[in-house]
Amino acid sequence: MKAFILAAGLGTRLRSLGLDVPKVMVPIGGKPLLEHHLELFKRQGIREFIVNLHFLPEKITSYFGDGSRFGVSITYSHEPELLGTAGAVKKMESELRGESFIVFYGDNLVRVDFAPLLEFHRIRQAQATVALFASPEPWTGGVVETDSNGRVLRFVEKPDRKQVSTNLISAGIFVLEPQVLDMIPAGQFYDFGRDVFPKLLAESRPVYAMAPKAYIQDVGTPERLARAQRDFEKGSLK
Repeated sequence: MKAFILAAGLGTRLRSLGLDVPKVMVPIGGKPLLEHHLELFKRQGIREFIVNLHFLPEKITSYFGDGSRFGVSITYSHEPELLGTAGAVKKMESELRGESFIVFYGDNLVRVDFAPLLEFHRIRQAQATVALFASPEPWTGGVVETDSNGRVLRFVEKPDRKQVSTNLISAGIFVLEPQVLDMIPAGQFYDFGRDVFPKLLAESRPVYAMAPKAYIQDVGTPERLARAQRDFEKGSLK
């Protein structure tokens, strides 16, 4: 199985800390966030990665190379202009056609066991399965409503807080079947939360969601990065 790690984030709000690097290169516990991601997947037997690049791409490629130093294989996708979360994946369609694959938003520090998510996806014969987590501020992410079996009824990206009906939001981790790629137009900006999932639901495609046991912490602001750093140092990433 391959994992597509979305790594094109600029990390703009972190520059006040003097961190002029792509967001996935922000250090936590003495190593880049992206290295934590690779280790997370590798521990669970996933060693083939696609990583998209935009801002200061050489900071990533010079550190990780082809991945062999870390016991993995990395294919890079350079995006001179950003294509959005789904457009980025569509660009590498030829690398993803063979089997189910994982899309992983690279701007969170994460600890999760992928096996329950993959099994949930397989049993329900889903075309897309979204990992969820409970958020105290659900209006800041993709709010997901499901039925009792986990089938997604509604997916709304960053809704008005008055319209929020659940605290469960997308964790930025998806298991996808290759046919989902057919829903994404080539060569243009396209987003999973705003475009792909609403389109799949409008066509009554089997889209499911579940909340695996996980630690998920965004690192996009100085405050959130500090929280992730504290949790890592305390060993509380569970």
